[in-house]
Amino acid sequence: MGRRFSAPYLSEPVSRLASWSRNLAVFAVVAVVMSIIIFRFGFLEIKPALATFFGALACAGLSILVGLIGAAAIWQSGARGMSRILLAFLIDALLLAYPAYLGLQYRRLPAIHDITTDPIDPPRFEALARLRSGDGANPAVYAGLYSAEQQRIAYPDIEPVELELPVERAYEITLRLVTRRKWLIIDERPPQPPRRIGRIEAVARTPIMGLREDVSIRVSPDDEDSRVDIRSASRYFESDLGSNAARVRKLIDDLNTAADAESLKPAKKPAQPAKKPPAKTVKK
Repeated sequence: MGRRFSAPYLSEPVSRLASWSRNLAVFAVVAVVMSIIIFRFGFLEIKPALATFFGALACAGLSILVGLIGAAAIWQSGARGMSRILLAFLIDALLLAYPAYLGLQYRRLPAIHDITTDPIDPPRFEALARLRSGDGANPAVYAGLYSAEQQRIAYPDIEPVELELPVERAYEITLRLVTRRKWLIIDERPPQPPRRIGRIEAVARTPIMGLREDVSIRVSPDDEDSRVDIRSASRYFESDLGSNAARVRKLIDDLNTAADAESLKPAKKPAQPAKKPPAKTVKK
């Protein structure tokens, strides 16, 4: 029968399960980062890139399971390795927090992907239509009345932007805001007579995965003022988890802020004509 010594120079072995839990967590982090890089730079198509991403999240879940089993084994045997398990749990929690938040968003928000300020006559995707014709991409035509009703319930504050500015100036401000956001502008058409309707089509990307979401903006005259309509639609997936509504809402706020700042500018006074010097009288 073996005898167990407790001399200070003898230490308990490190639990192999604890090491596996930590290693799986580290591997999950590396795989998630690699999948994001692969997707953002287009090294793979969307389906294999997302498969890599979700596989990495599955590794994080497996790390938690192995860690729980390892913790129970350590409790019984007295082996070392609890610090490795706690480190693995911390990494897994940080890795899974954002996907868990997105899961809650998916349950809370309607499964729509096409948001617009004008559901009756939404801005069209013209130059962007060819980019939305790939395999699995959402169509360029508007999602329809069901999507409009779901949008009205979930995002009642998304409405057309009425600006007390001439249409040309409203278009310039809108284009400046789009450029500041570093969206990829596909087409821009400033307002021209006789209709004087300006259009901007651009591609925005989500912050982490870099999913492409297409934006079309229409700037039209309203007597002496102007009206801006915005449409933002995900290129893939039926649910955007609220990203398009957040983009449209932020652009609306920035347009109103820029228009208010424009109206507060003092009007430029017309330049006074230079006074002619008095004519010299010649003495006779």
